[in-house]
Amino acid sequence: MAPEHLPALFPPRLLNRLTSLLDIDVSLVAERFDQESLAPALARTEILITGWGAPPLGSAALAAAPRLRAVLHAAGTVRGMIGEPCWERGLAVSSAAHANALPVAEFTVATVLLAGKNAFSLRESLRTGHRLPPRPADLAAIGNFGRRVGIIGASRVGRRVLELLRPFNLKVCLSDPYVDAAEAARLGVDLVSLDDLLAGSDIVSLHAPDVPQTYRMLNRRRLAAIPDGATLINTSRGALIDPEALSDELTSGRLNAVLDVTEPEPLPGDSPLYDLPNVFVTPHIAGSLGNELERLGRAVVEEAERLVDGLPLLHQVLRTDLGRIA
Repeated sequence: MAPEHLPALFPPRLLNRLTSLLDIDVSLVAERFDQESLAPALARTEILITGWGAPPLGSAALAAAPRLRAVLHAAGTVRGMIGEPCWERGLAVSSAAHANALPVAEFTVATVLLAGKNAFSLRESLRTGHRLPPRPADLAAIGNFGRRVGIIGASRVGRRVLELLRPFNLKVCLSDPYVDAAEAARLGVDLVSLDDLLAGSDIVSLHAPDVPQTYRMLNRRRLAAIPDGATLINTSRGALIDPEALSDELTSGRLNAVLDVTEPEPLPGDSPLYDLPNVFVTPHIAGSLGNELERLGRAVVEEAERLVDGLPLLHQVLRTDLGRIA
């Protein structure tokens, strides 16, 4: 992993737990598998602990690590690191994606509730000098009682969002091609088609994975189907939305948006989205940051405990998962 992440992922109390389980040289934080100085350690390594900045674990690295049997990833997706050679070796792979899902879900729920109160636009009105209290007529459509919220994707994040939204008086629906009516009932949500979700939601929140099937899933036609004045929240990936069509919709003022991810990312300095009063752009902060990184490290320590005890990994990533997860 990138060395700067180690202290936040594994503060002393967690590092002590980890070193009581595994024989680790805590001074050895590798950024590349082909470092000459790493060869002796790789030759005897059984478990790799990885994180942001880890390069692909290719055939050469695997050949240099003949005893390797497990990868514990202290971050979300393993897509860029784990490939066919790893599956052919039969490595057990675990990810902390479940732990990273919680802050994204919390961020989403906060933005859903703020969007329902039109907080972003009203704050902008104050900032630009409109200091008089809003008229009752201007506030008639504001509020979260019965607000219609559409969740696209029952991913780890999407499911946590559904769970966290449950106490509120919202009308929540879900669109996900991998969820059937029985599972939707267990999730306590109405299952609808994507087009029906878009047409019937005041707030649309995107939680689908970035896979070929979801590329530009919100194209110009689908964005146009979202009702006037609705808010689009994206904490997933910018590639899921047609950026030109989104820019047109937002520049017109027809839709509002909270964008924690964009395409490209970051937006160019001259992007009109920075200055639009109906757009709230954040710099990819919904995922684990600061003290939240410890949660990812704890997930790795708990998986290491299971390995030592001879138990199966609790958050194992399977080869068949990669076609439908981020």
